[in-house]
Amino acid sequence: MPTPLHRHRPAPSHHLRRSRFAAPWILLAALALPLALPGAATAADAADPPPARGTARMGQGVIPHDSQGGLPRDPRAVQTEGVDVSSHQGDVAWQTLWNSGVKWAYVKATEGTYYKNNYFAQQYNGSYSVGMIRGAYHFATPNTASGAAQAHYFVDNGGGWSRDGRTLPGVLDIEWNPYGAQCYGLSQAAMVNWIRDFTNTYRARTGRDAVIYTATSWWKDCTGNNAGFGATNPLWVARYNTTVGELPAGWPVHTMWQYTSTGPTVGDHNRFNGALDRVQALANG
Repeated sequence: MPTPLHRHRPAPSHHLRRSRFAAPWILLAALALPLALPGAATAADAADPPPARGTARMGQGVIPHDSQGGLPRDPRAVQTEGVDVSSHQGDVAWQTLWNSGVKWAYVKATEGTYYKNNYFAQQYNGSYSVGMIRGAYHFATPNTASGAAQAHYFVDNGGGWSRDGRTLPGVLDIEWNPYGAQCYGLSQAAMVNWIRDFTNTYRARTGRDAVIYTATSWWKDCTGNNAGFGATNPLWVARYNTTVGELPAGWPVHTMWQYTSTGPTVGDHNRFNGALDRVQALANG
């Protein structure tokens, strides 16, 4: 007797429901998978628009690139408290800072050859009026104009120096590029030449060697840890941690240390490596 042919029975309805919706869920899971892969957050961050030109301020790149630790331990050596400000702070309560023990200040004057701080007069003159020793700084953008051009622009717009005992030499703020590639698209050799162009021009215009503000990690990456400036240019190092840490090559000691961006009254607080008479000595040249 021939074996009867068995008809194919349809799958139970619950199987149909499972298979009907399985493919879309698998597809969604596959699409979501790249979001969890390493580097996805970095790609998203890279898509963030850069800040507006002129808004860069001293130490803006420290936390994103070097992170931060605790506040400094009580130092054995005498140090003198200072602050640095830019248009980011607006009008500054200088008397409050003076009363809290802040004795010196640096004020952003310029950036590139295209920006002047519109709060400069209140900040630069206000700090002087309450008794502080003060100076000006320039935020460098080495991909927009030569070092010489930016030094001239700085001196012509608030970055000069006078031997009045209360004016500090100008500062070259050279650090991470907030508008693009961290080394501004320059090779290490080109960056060293740019810095030298700025400092030589500043000295020719004012008779003073500019202070160099930087972070050790940036200096290593973007100048190859060049040791050629330590004998002439005082170092202002940025590091938000309990100790000043390793210094860039060529500088056996630091002159100033920016140790936090979250200090009282004004966020950016600094310590001068010495008593007030050493701050005055730097001002006097």
